[in-house]
Parts: sequence; C-alpha cells; structure tokens
Amino acid sequence: MSFPLELDRPLVVFDIESTGVNPRQDRIIELAAIRVEPDGTETSKCWLLNPGVKIPPETTAIHGITDEIVKDCPTFADKVDEIEAFFAGCDLSGFNSDRFDVPCLEEEFARAGRSFGESRRRHVDVMRIYHKMEPRDLTAAVRFYCGRAHEGAHGAEADARATLDVLKAQMEKYPDLPKTTAAMDEYLVPHDPLNADRKGLFRWINGELCVNFGQKRGMRLKDMFTSEQKWLKWFVKGDFEADARMIVKDLLDKGILPDPPKA
Repeated sequence: MSFPLELDRPLVVFDIESTGVNPRQDRIIELAAIRVEPDGTETSKCWLLNPGVKIPPETTAIHGITDEIVKDCPTFADKVDEIEAFFAGCDLSGFNSDRFDVPCLEEEFARAGRSFGESRRRHVDVMRIYHKMEPRDLTAAVRFYCGRAHEGAHGAEADARATLDVLKAQMEKYPDLPKTTAAMDEYLVPHDPLNADRKGLFRWINGELCVNFGQKRGMRLKDMFTSEQKWLKWFVKGDFEADARMIVKDLLDKGILPDPPKA
C-alpha cells in the first residue's frame, strides 16, 4: 500500500521521552524515529540515551526510564552523527511535535554544536490535524455531549450555561469519573505535594523551598532572600504564573515562605 500523503522527500515520524517538559532545559532520554521514503519504504531507529543529568522521579513514573537504565548508554552528542544522518533532508511529523519534540531535538543539536535546520523542514503535526478535523471547543462539546447546537456562542451567559450542561452530561456519560471536586482536580491535573506552586517552579527539597528551574535550580529561597534580591525582584515582575509570583512577593514584602507540605 502506498503512503497516503504524497512525499517529495522523506518524512521522519518521531517521538521522544525526556527528563521533563521544558525543551530548553530538559534532555532527551529516548528518541524513536520512522523514516518514510517517497516510495513508501520505511526504516525505523530507536536511541536510548544518557541525558547527562538526573532523571526526576516524576518523569520516571511516566516513561519508566531510570538513571540506572541509561547509566551506560551513549549521550546525544555521542550519537549526533548517526541521528543527523537519519534525519538528513527529511520533513518532520509527530504528535504535538511542533510545541515539544521538535524544539527538544533542536536544543540537543545546538548543545552538540550542530544546526538541526528545523526552519528548512516542513512539519506535519498529527495533533494539529486531529484538532482541525475534530474541534474541541465549547460548541463542539455541546453538540457531542448535549446533542444540540450552542445558541449564543461567545456570549458569557450562554457559554457559562452551556459549560454547566456539558459538565452534567459528562458526569452522566462517564460513570467512572471522580465524584468530588478534589478528586476530579487531582485526576485532571495530578499534583506533586512537593511542588509549592501549580507548575513546580518552586519545590520542597529536604524540607527547604528551592528554585526548580533555570540556572538557580536547587538554590534555597531563604538564602536567596539575602544574596539574590535582584533575581527575586526580576521573578516577581516576570511572565510567570501568579501563584509562583506570590510566593516570591511574600518573601520580599513580608519575609515569609509557605509552610512545607505535611508528611
């Protein structure tokens, strides 16, 4: 069977597992790729890589790859020639690859002193096709769950009423959904009790609240109060979520930090 998408150059469909969800700072642990030639011939390759940094337990819980598993594996830089050759002259495809997988790969090539040439490649993000062909907006939800048109779409009152109707219909359609708001919140966005804010920019480590991103990762906020005032003020004015900014603002204004999580 011929490939259903007409190709004038190879298409690499790929996926990665990484140490986290930030393409700029996290590292690739596993890279799997299928190269589809214009004649439909497929070649596949998978690389298990040592990221050179500790793999957080919360990401191991997702993909099952531990530090022990990759301790003797090559690094991305060790395999960059092989990976570069596999992707040479190819367009790219993945699921949510535009926002995550492609930027991760581009960053790894840059760290290895290479240019991935992402801007010269065409992208076929399968998730974008899915969302274009199967809309996931409120109007589509009302049609799917309530079996009616969404009259008055984009009016706040009509949208609020429609959202409530959809929620009721979802609870009826899916009897296994959690039955309390607390359980539903955890089901939809699982929380790590050691994270002090929703996105985990600040995290409790050995009972101390520490920065959990960027160059200051691992530094204790109480130490930064005396030595890193400039950084703290930068953070408060930055484009960060309000809950994280308020932690730093309270430290700057009142000299207080939130209580650690209960054991």
